[in-house]
Amino acid sequence: MYTYKPKKFYLAVFAATWAFWGFAIIFNEGISNFLGLFLGLISPSVLAIIFVLSSKSNALKKDFKRKIFNFWKLKPGYILGGYLIIAAVIGCSILISLLFGESIEQFSFTKDFSFSGPGIFSAFLTILLASVLEEVGWRGYGEDSIAQYHSWFKESIIFGFVWALWHLPLFWIPGTYHFEIREINVIYMMNFFLSVVPMGFITTWVYVKNGRSMLASILFHLFVNFFQEKVALTQNTKCIETFVLAVAAAIIVLTNKDMFFEKRHVGNILGE
Repeated sequence: MYTYKPKKFYLAVFAATWAFWGFAIIFNEGISNFLGLFLGLISPSVLAIIFVLSSKSNALKKDFKRKIFNFWKLKPGYILGGYLIIAAVIGCSILISLLFGESIEQFSFTKDFSFSGPGIFSAFLTILLASVLEEVGWRGYGEDSIAQYHSWFKESIIFGFVWALWHLPLFWIPGTYHFEIREINVIYMMNFFLSVVPMGFITTWVYVKNGRSMLASILFHLFVNFFQEKVALTQNTKCIETFVLAVAAAIIVLTNKDMFFEKRHVGNILGE
């Protein structure tokens, strides 16, 4: 049976990603910025593939292939459920924000994205690539490497904090969404970190309910990123949204206790 190596994987991911993003921070113009940003973004997926292919485990390689190609085994109801949860969270957040003087015009789509894609990369294509590349890394190896040793509840907490911290250098790379919100107010930067943790629970729910499918996670991640960008939420409303996300995550955990707290998969995630 293959032994997952979460510490080794995440140390390698952070070292590679932060090194490339550090390059983008230092050389923050033109192609240098884009190259560093892109190389940092693909680091989790590249390292996940390296860990899988170098594992000498046929079970791990077969599982990786299944998670990305067996689309006919997806459970659309859970993917749609994830979409509806995010839509409801956004809608409730806007309604609550109206009580604090925010505009009802938030119930509309923005004309532009909050960032511009470099060169031929449109903002939408950048979001698409980010969704695919992140999920291949996180769901291809990263999340399972933690779940091999913990319940999905504990895994979601650990991964949520790790995932949030991974984004840190982006707040100093010009042209990114993260840079823009840090420039506005550091409170919005902190809110981003807080929001990632409850989002991790919802993403885990979609992932596990679809038989640990990377494709399901990619579709969900793309939906979240697109609507977070295109719905005209103010940053104040996004702070409210973090609270509503936490409530939604709590409801999902309480209504899926067996999934989040069972330990049948611990030590044998490839043999489920």
